[in-house]
Amino acid sequence: MEESVSGFKLRGDWGDIVEHGERITEALREADVSGTAYEEWDEWRPKSHERLGEDVSEKTAEQASVNEGKGEKAGKAPDDDLKTAGEKITESYEKLEEEKTDEAVGKWQDSVSYVARAADSASRKAIRKVEDTVYQKVMTQLAPYYFDNDLVSANVQRVGRGNGDPEFVLEVNVNDDDLKSKVSEKLATYESEIDRWHVDTEKRTDTVEAAEGVEPPKEPEEPTSKTT
Repeated sequence: MEESVSGFKLRGDWGDIVEHGERITEALREADVSGTAYEEWDEWRPKSHERLGEDVSEKTAEQASVNEGKGEKAGKAPDDDLKTAGEKITESYEKLEEEKTDEAVGKWQDSVSYVARAADSASRKAIRKVEDTVYQKVMTQLAPYYFDNDLVSANVQRVGRGNGDPEFVLEVNVNDDDLKSKVSEKLATYESEIDRWHVDTEKRTDTVEAAEGVEPPKEPEEPTSKTT
């Protein structure tokens, strides 16, 4: 592993970069990191059963997608907001007829807000459709597959496209400098004290159950990589 200002970088086969991602995830966990940002990273990082051009590509496009706007967060479709905007305009006219100018202006402003929110929601949906195609079909052919949130910035790409075994590079940066130092110390400890890192793999207990007629063992609530 190479450590630099830009992050923790490792080049190797798919198993190597999966292990690299797991070590960083475990180091973050041991540094008492949790929450949504941690879970997003843990979901995106390459897994042993995944493929770069399929699984990681899909997760990259999903993570990079435009966030939900106020209307979407409220569970309102653009048509809903446009309908409400029309109702507010009607109420505004009614207030004018009643010579309640201040209330009429308030209703008119509400109407404008709903129209803007409807346009925002429609635009975001249209952008997402384009993004899904662009990121998965175009951008990931030209640039590394990447991840970015408040906790971690990372990218992975395939290198050495010759006749030999494929190689990959995974580079991960922890965005908080103090936390990055803690992670660096943890990674150094793993390098010096752990002889073998057992990579997590996706369990296929359905096959065991069918073949042997036994109940599959229960998985731990929060499985982590095992070390020896």
